[in-house]
Amino acid sequence: MKKLIVLLLTCFMLQGCAGLIIAGAAGGAVALNDKRSLGTQLDDTDTDFKIMAELAKQQDIKNQTHIRAITVNRKVLVIGQAPNTMLRSKAISVIKGMNIADKVYDQIRISSPTGFTTRTNDTWITTKVKSRMLNQKGLDATRIKVITENSEVFLMGVIHPQQADLAVNVARHTTGVQKVIKVFDYSN
Repeated sequence: MKKLIVLLLTCFMLQGCAGLIIAGAAGGAVALNDKRSLGTQLDDTDTDFKIMAELAKQQDIKNQTHIRAITVNRKVLVIGQAPNTMLRSKAISVIKGMNIADKVYDQIRISSPTGFTTRTNDTWITTKVKSRMLNQKGLDATRIKVITENSEVFLMGVIHPQQADLAVNVARHTTGVQKVIKVFDYSN
């Protein structure tokens, strides 16, 4: 009986490792295909962490809002909900005061923070949009970051204008998407 348990546990652990290997390979492919340098990609990720840490220090922002920052090519998209304009303005001021971004896009909505069900639905919408983009002929979806917040889809990346048009069209025609907002840097 003990041998059977050990065998089953080993199988489950190996399945987990395979998943990690596949996820790591996919992440590496996306990083290699990105038009940003690896240094810029790391800086963008670091910027996201720094912003979220700084916002977490503000108790009113931490306790009353749902705000996320996503950085691509030193441009920060700030999304989420704040119950009033004062908290939205404070969050944006904190981020701009850090002087770590070339541009800050304020897309915080004045409303109560979304709940678990809405956030789960947003994750599902992002998955559908990304899947459809991967299947879209002529579109390099690995260069596009898809973020969904309260059924609004934000598209970021460093891409060619024709790629942007294709991406917007795919997102716009995905079930559940209420609005598509482009935050692209255009390349030749």
